[in-house]
Amino acid sequence: MNRLICTIFLFGWLVTGVTAAQVRFLVTAGANSDALPPFALPSGNISLPGSAMVPLADRTTAPALTAPVTLPRMSPELALQAYERRLKLQSAELVSYDSTTLIRAALLDTSQYGEFELQRHYAAPRTLQFKAVRFTGDHFVKSNVITRLLQSEVDHVQKDDASLTALTSDNYKFSFKGTSEIQGRVVHIYQVKPRKKRAGLFKGRVYLDAHTGSLVRAEGSLVKSPSFFIRKIEFEQDYADIGGFTFPVHIHSQASARIVGRAVVDIYQSNYQPVTNVTESTQLIPSL
Repeated sequence: MNRLICTIFLFGWLVTGVTAAQVRFLVTAGANSDALPPFALPSGNISLPGSAMVPLADRTTAPALTAPVTLPRMSPELALQAYERRLKLQSAELVSYDSTTLIRAALLDTSQYGEFELQRHYAAPRTLQFKAVRFTGDHFVKSNVITRLLQSEVDHVQKDDASLTALTSDNYKFSFKGTSEIQGRVVHIYQVKPRKKRAGLFKGRVYLDAHTGSLVRAEGSLVKSPSFFIRKIEFEQDYADIGGFTFPVHIHSQASARIVGRAVVDIYQSNYQPVTNVTESTQLIPSL
């Protein structure tokens, strides 16, 4: 049964690889946390500095605010091309990042629940250090759901070719279905269908920003169950642009299994602090 629960949630981390670099994980447990097996993950969010206060006497001479530049709306074809270019650039330019991950998992039929907060550090090309911060809830959920979820992702990254599950035109057929709006952003909607029935691929929809081509949302269900005991896996994942990159910020997933019943996992990722090739090379230049 432990193995079953592990495979239930494997898909959640397969999906996270569509915009972030695929990495191997190394884990360091927190000093006050239970020891964990060697695994880890990627993600985060940047704090923006507050606006400076303008003294009353100087307000008449303060520079006028300029209106933000509005990018033209791209055609569905151009937005899709821009998305794939962004994906390639992110893979090439993202050197490292720090982030915070909060995982909430529940087995609905047994009313068991767990919440795990983690700190993660990613360094290209295939290293991610993970540190446990706190856990609350049922330890059965921690050891048999969340921990095994993370270990499954490590196994996938280390053994599989990430390009075979990437959300690109090499693996999927994209069909434009219209234009809508998500949280104030105009998005193009595409129906996606895998070119092959391969583990880790899904069928559903993706939403691309109509002005930049960045990925805003992906949703659907896996085309191939990771186990005979899994009946159905569905997910919805939201993304955000942070420091010039696109990162997953929330994934909601549901699975129906023959033994444990309904299982739900929510993963929130925040406090991203990405480092690029340009940033790292600048840091190597001594100050004058």
